[in-house]
Order: sequence, then structure tokens, then C-alpha cells
Amino acid sequence: MITRAVTIEDIDDLYLTWNSHINGSALYRRALRDEMELRDIDPDELRDLFERAREQGYTKDEIVEETNRYADLKALVDDAEE
Repeated sequence: MITRAVTIEDIDDLYLTWNSHINGSALYRRALRDEMELRDIDPDELRDLFERAREQGYTKDEIVEETNRYADLKALVDDAEE
């Protein structure tokens, strides 16, 4: 069985390579990925933590109010699971 996964990041990179004009949203997402890489944050892990917090009943606004960095979100999710 062949599994195919083309992410939005792959599409952004392809589009930016093909076109010489500025695509603001693609550049923004690339800058965000670069910043997360610089801070050693895996986007998939961040997505997983965010989803787990939502499954625990937190709204996005509550998550924003109670956390302001990756470690805070991880602690929030871990504490709720205990």
C-alpha cells in the first residue's frame, strides 16, 4: 500500500519556488516553521498537544489565557491527564 502525504508546507515551498511574486501567507507559514525550528519545537508535537488540550475540554481562548509558551501547554495537558 502506498501512503501519500503532501503537507501544506510542501505545497507552500513548491508554490514559492515556481513563482517570483510574494505570497504573504506562504511566507508567513515558512517564517513560523523557521522560528519553531529555531526554538526546537516540533510542529506535529505542538499540534498534538493543542488537540489533546481541546479534547480535555479547553477552548482555544482558555489555552491562550493559561499558557504563553510550549512548555506551559505541555504542563497544562500533562496536569490534566494526571
